[in-house]
Amino acid sequence: MEVDKQYKKDFSRLGWRFTIGTVIIAVLQTLVSLIVREVKPEWLSDMSMVLILSVLPLYLVGMPALIGMVSRLPGEAPEKHKMPFGKFLLALMICYSIMYVSNLIGTVLTAVIGMLKGVPVSNDILEIATGSSLWLNFLYMVILAPIFEELVFRKLIVDKTRRYGEGVAVLLSGLMFGLFHGNLSQFAYAFTMGMFFAFLYLRTGNIKITMLLHAIVNFMGSIVSVLILKAVRYEELLELTMSPGYDPKEMMDLVMSSLPGWIVYLLYTGILLCVVITGVVLMIVFRKKFVLYPGEIVLEKGKRFSIIFFNTGMILFVLIWIVTIIVQLFQ
Repeated sequence: MEVDKQYKKDFSRLGWRFTIGTVIIAVLQTLVSLIVREVKPEWLSDMSMVLILSVLPLYLVGMPALIGMVSRLPGEAPEKHKMPFGKFLLALMICYSIMYVSNLIGTVLTAVIGMLKGVPVSNDILEIATGSSLWLNFLYMVILAPIFEELVFRKLIVDKTRRYGEGVAVLLSGLMFGLFHGNLSQFAYAFTMGMFFAFLYLRTGNIKITMLLHAIVNFMGSIVSVLILKAVRYEELLELTMSPGYDPKEMMDLVMSSLPGWIVYLLYTGILLCVVITGVVLMIVFRKKFVLYPGEIVLEKGKRFSIIFFNTGMILFVLIWIVTIIVQLFQ
């Protein structure tokens, strides 16, 4: 019993640090927003400035503070192993298949909720990606996010929890990463992709590999996809289709005026579909390779869930983000 209490304290300490980090980030972002609202309110109508005001507190203060707090907990990194380029490509295709299948599930769930409440759920990420500067998107999505998120949600969480078993480390890495995104659509793919990245980190011991995979996925989603959406004049098409009694001929004219963009879109979609299908096949073929080994501390069956999650720190962290996701769905 005393041993179980100690294990609970270990997970609670982890949860508390992530909770404090979450509060620091939220408070800083709110303060910056309030100050700007008083001093430069016009900035809040500029999507690029909105992104900057959100990112600066996150990466200048919030994430470094979180890294500093969690780093103090005891832990051990996995043993390092080289990953050949061929295996890296296979991992990339599997990653894409995991992301797109889970993203489809998240999108469907979000759409259903939107139908039930009578208003579509807002997609803040898409609005920011299409409305802000591509160079700013590149800095945020392709450079900063992969580096900091892999350090925090892969290296730190896995290093600090793998002694309780690789399954525990992988689950917590994916779950806390998914919740941290704060919306259902992103949670679906961040959760599954986060678990896959955690598995890769356990097998390679090299966080740079998951950083690179993360950066490639974000580059394709936030840069390439946005460029293609602009090429097919996505926003104009969406505005046209949402207007009452729109003229189909007007839509056809709009499509024809961006025909080269639609050709690129179809080619891009076809390539992605092939990659996703290949990734699914690879997961099936190599399913026996996805083995998670026990750690030096074996949690008693029937008590694992309560030890990991039924403690003050983890309850607070999970509760804060579940409430955030629910609010985002129904705001």
